[in-house]
Amino acid sequence: MDWWEIFLRLGISVLLGGIIGVERERKNRPAGMRTHVLVCVGATVIAVLENAIMYDMVALNQTATSTGVAISVGRMSAQVVSGIGFLGAGTIFIAQKRIAGLTTAASLWNAACIGLAVGMGHYVLGISACLIVIVVLALLQRVVRVNTLKNVEVKFIHRVETLAFINTYFQEMGVKVLDVDFHVETKEGRNIYTNLYSLDMPSHTSYVDIVNRLSEHANIQLVRTRNM
Repeated sequence: MDWWEIFLRLGISVLLGGIIGVERERKNRPAGMRTHVLVCVGATVIAVLENAIMYDMVALNQTATSTGVAISVGRMSAQVVSGIGFLGAGTIFIAQKRIAGLTTAASLWNAACIGLAVGMGHYVLGISACLIVIVVLALLQRVVRVNTLKNVEVKFIHRVETLAFINTYFQEMGVKVLDVDFHVETKEGRNIYTNLYSLDMPSHTSYVDIVNRLSEHANIQLVRTRNM
């Protein structure tokens, strides 16, 4: 393999890994541009090295004195695909019973696969995969909206009046109440009610707007999200 071909493959892997990394870094994710570039370049190095070994073995087998040397193609690349798991696991964390970082881990794994494709000389495959990853990360969630289930805790006073406001607002927004867990406590001679709602929200409804709108009511003392 010529030196310019090696530099071309490494350069393309830097570009593609950087494109994915910039998108992740803009969203302040655990693994950003440098991490994705390094993963993509490292995978490219392994792929180029594996190609070089394969070419050397083919050339050796074509010599008159060779008795035939068997090689197993793909072992080094397979280790990259499986080994990237430890780095992806480092971007996944659990906070308040909520798992985060799965998408970034998946983008790292894809960066490694793209690096292998470029390192093997499959430029169209690598570039196409990079474009697909960017579309999935940046655009898919905006185009395809999925109804989501949210849990909201609301603490309030004056039960009848406040419940009428909350229920009317949910109906106006198209929010379905799947379940309500309630609690009552007495403080300073008055009852304070706490309702934990499980909500099925339509795609056009903003979770932030609902929380802000509820918190503006004079009888509502606290609104916060909860993880069951």
